[in-house]
Amino acid sequence: MFEVTIIKSFSAAHILSQVGGKCEELHGHNFKVELSVGAGQLNEAGLLIDFRLAKKWLDELLEEIDHKHLNEIPFFANLNPSAENVARYIAGKIEPQAKKEGVKVTSVKVWESENAYVTYKGD
Repeated sequence: MFEVTIIKSFSAAHILSQVGGKCEELHGHNFKVELSVGAGQLNEAGLLIDFRLAKKWLDELLEEIDHKHLNEIPFFANLNPSAENVARYIAGKIEPQAKKEGVKVTSVKVWESENAYVTYKGD
């Protein structure tokens, strides 16, 4: 399998319920996102996918959540906007576009800090 990974960042605030401590207060992060898409075969040009296309997908999505209060995004109406759920949200939004190009989202990593991240690999 081949994989292409794009790394981007965004800033956002959130409140996490039922976790205790300071995370239950409004706070923010400078998140880093690693989006990986993959497939078993390359296209006619010898590419898995053009990096520019994957960057475009991620840029457009992150523009929607950059400098936002994540709790106010409808997807998180009844769901903690944890790094885990942010990774799942990103994967779900990108997957339909990836599928049209013959690739699938293989993983999304969301970093909350320099030394803490989660990985979502889908179902």
